[in-house]
Amino acid sequence: MDKFDRRTVVRGGLATAATLTVPGVPAFAQAFPSQNLKVMVATREGGGADRNLRVFWSVWKKYLKTELEASFYPGGAGRVGYEKYMGLAKPDAYTLLFGNMGPEVLNWVVRPPNGFKFPGDYKYWLRIDSDPSNIFVNTESDIKTIDDLVELGKKQELKVAASRVAHPAVVGILALAKQTGMKVNIIPLSGGKNTRAGVKSREMDCGVLPAGGIARRKKAFRILCLFDDVNRAPEATRNAPTVNKHFGMSLPPLVSARAFAIKSEAIDRHPDRMKILQDTARKVFDDPDFKAAVLKAKSPWEFIDYGGIPECEKYVKEIIEIGNEFKDLLKGRA
Repeated sequence: MDKFDRRTVVRGGLATAATLTVPGVPAFAQAFPSQNLKVMVATREGGGADRNLRVFWSVWKKYLKTELEASFYPGGAGRVGYEKYMGLAKPDAYTLLFGNMGPEVLNWVVRPPNGFKFPGDYKYWLRIDSDPSNIFVNTESDIKTIDDLVELGKKQELKVAASRVAHPAVVGILALAKQTGMKVNIIPLSGGKNTRAGVKSREMDCGVLPAGGIARRKKAFRILCLFDDVNRAPEATRNAPTVNKHFGMSLPPLVSARAFAIKSEAIDRHPDRMKILQDTARKVFDDPDFKAAVLKAKSPWEFIDYGGIPECEKYVKEIIEIGNEFKDLLKGRA
């Protein structure tokens, strides 16, 4: 019997653990979805992925007319959640996976998954946002600009707080160090909350994370730069420069892209169900209630960024390519 532990109830956010069916009507005759959807989240409850999922579901449920059962599987920087999903989920399009494409794809670059193949055995099919990686400091730090940080890093090794080593933000600062000659020591602190705490206490010289969570805390932190093509939220980020433009680099967008995934077998078996999932999810982005929910959560609306299967595949390809370039450093080897 399949087990989905660590279940949370999200109504208006995520849902009841009860299965909804119509008495007397065979399951094959019911419209999809005829019962609750399940989503397995490859991180702990209460973080950025959880917040994005709740905000998105608060509107998506209007179109699907059902509830969502969420189970959280922290551990292994996302690895535990993916391996649980691939081992437990039935390929019926009722069980989805939700996570952060960037760091979780980098996991497979550093060490291939156990028990399944990627790319291949699952597909990302809906991107919700593109939250650019950033370098940030405590507002009380003497470091005021990215140039200040680079100059200090040429004189001494910088202690860099990170949520995990295999992360687009870490790839970004490693690429910047390679470009400028500054020296960095990446210190994984297990999650965004601990990363922010390390910078806030000033035990760390700087931190690297998605910008959305830092932009909500302007009094505590200063964003020095973004790893994206353009700064899509200048007001929220104090007009921080992009690394590509400021240093003449050509990095791909190193963003945290929260996304839904599903087993490839489910797509092949149930194209009709997938079309319903895709069509209803697309409507959310044009719904004014979604923008209101995002702003209520104090997230920059400019970082919301719809992407279907083609956009997700392009992002994954770019992350794999740059991940392979810095693979040895992501593994902790010089």
